[in-house]
Parts: sequence; C-alpha cells; structure tokens
Amino acid sequence: MVKLTRGKGEGGRGKGEARKGKREGGRGKNNLGRRKAEGRRGNPRKRFGQHFLEPVWVAKLIDVIKPAGNETFLEIGPGRGALTRPLAARAGRVVAVEIDRDLAAALVREQIANLRVLESDVLELDLESALRDEQQPVRVAGNLPYNVSSPILFALLKSAAGGRFFSDATLMLQKEVADRLVATPGGKEYGALAIQVALSADVEHLLTLPPGAFRPPPQVTSAVVRLRFRPRAVDVGDPRVFERIVRGIFLQRRKTVANALRPVADALGHSAAQLLERAGVDGRLRPEALTLADIAGLSRAVL
Repeated sequence: MVKLTRGKGEGGRGKGEARKGKREGGRGKNNLGRRKAEGRRGNPRKRFGQHFLEPVWVAKLIDVIKPAGNETFLEIGPGRGALTRPLAARAGRVVAVEIDRDLAAALVREQIANLRVLESDVLELDLESALRDEQQPVRVAGNLPYNVSSPILFALLKSAAGGRFFSDATLMLQKEVADRLVATPGGKEYGALAIQVALSADVEHLLTLPPGAFRPPPQVTSAVVRLRFRPRAVDVGDPRVFERIVRGIFLQRRKTVANALRPVADALGHSAAQLLERAGVDGRLRPEALTLADIAGLSRAVL
C-alpha cells in the first residue's frame, strides 16, 4: 500500500489542534497513543487506504494465482499477511513491500523462512534493484490502493521488460479501473489506460469482489485482474510520441479523431490531416473506435 501525505495547509492541524487537545482534557496525547496502538494491532489506517481481505476471499485469490514452488513473487501491500502466508507456503520465495512500518515489523517477527519484507512505498522503490538478486521472471500479486493503482500499474509495465523481469501480475483493483483495463474498442470504458496497458500486456478479468470481502468494507466493488507481460504488440515508433497521442486524443474523446488529434499534431510539428493520411486512419471516427494498431500507425507517422 502506498503512502499518502497531508500538507500543512490541509486542515490547519498545527498549534491550534494542540491547544484544542489541552482544552478537551488532553485528548491530543490520548489520540496519538491510540493511533500508535492501532498500528501495533494491525488495525486499518485510513491514510494508507487499508482494506484487509477476508479469509474466504484469500482462498479464492490463491486458487486463481496458482503459485508454484519454483516461483518468486513480489507482493505489493501485504498488510497483516492474509495473502502472504498462503503465498509463501506454496511459492519458492516472496518479497513483500509494505509501507506501514508496524505491519512490516509484524511480518518480520513471524520469521517466515522464504519471506523477505521491505518497508517502503512501492512507487519510491527501484524495483529492478530491489529484486536484482531474486530468481526471474518474478510474478506479482497485490491489493492495490484505489487512489494510486494506475501509477503502480505503469511502474510494473515499465519494469516488466517484455515478460523477462515480471512475467505476470494478479492485482485487486477498484472494479471501475478493472473495467477500463479490459475494455475493447467501441466501449465507453475504452480509453488511454486500456491502450497503454494493451501495448505490453494481455489482461483478463478473474474475480469480482463485493465490499463485504474486505474489513473495513470499502464503498466500491473490487475486481481481480491478471496482466501477462509480453513484448510490445506493435511498433509505435517513439514511445513518448505514442503516449502523447494516446493521452491527447482521449482528453477530447467526444470529438472526431481529426479534431482531437489537431492540438497534439500541431505540438509535434505536423498537421492532423497529414498524420491521418499517412496512418490510413479515418478522421471522422471517434477516439474510442481506434484500435491499438491505428494509434500506433499515427505515432509512427510522426517520424
């Protein structure tokens, strides 16, 4: 799970809050002590977006992951270890990345022989360095915090090396994000996320989890998806140009491709009409009608 920080301007909880604590019978210190105690007990902390999976759903997740004794796993956000323990019991090795220092320390104290615990924000961790000495390719499993799931997905894609470093990732996400990941051209969920992930991974939906699958229950339905990493499906030319085109046209998805492409094309020193002609793409279409191959053609047309 990934750390969220609160700035000084968010709530103004500085000296004023301390004074309030004294006026109300010293509740400031009591609240701090209670928060520390909750951390030691492994109670969920809102600032980390923690929702812990119930045992029956842990068993279902292990069934779809199918860990083997010769495999190494990266687990993102192990929490209290509900998935970590059965995963370690079946896999050859597990490297668990946990941001909550109390939960990380609790896992270390269990002294599971084939478990390595890293207390870290996964988005600040150099995954390739951290896993350099582990058997590769590494498999990934995790319950991703809803507010930072997309950055984590892109971090995994960046490090996957076409399946040579990460072979696959089985991830719990907000169902809305999962639907966007598995979307196909023509649907309302289809957009930049589906296209950028489809470039380097095949995605499948595995499970849908109701709020009651977690404690405390989140306010949304969740889903489990699997990404199987592979080399790029198509030649996109310059990946940075491809990303700019994808993001640019889907920012204006209600327009025709010709109109949505124009600002990006202008910034790249080309006309939208020129790129469409070179790529053989019908500019009258809406962005959600374009396939991965269509957008890759537009990207190559810039060269």
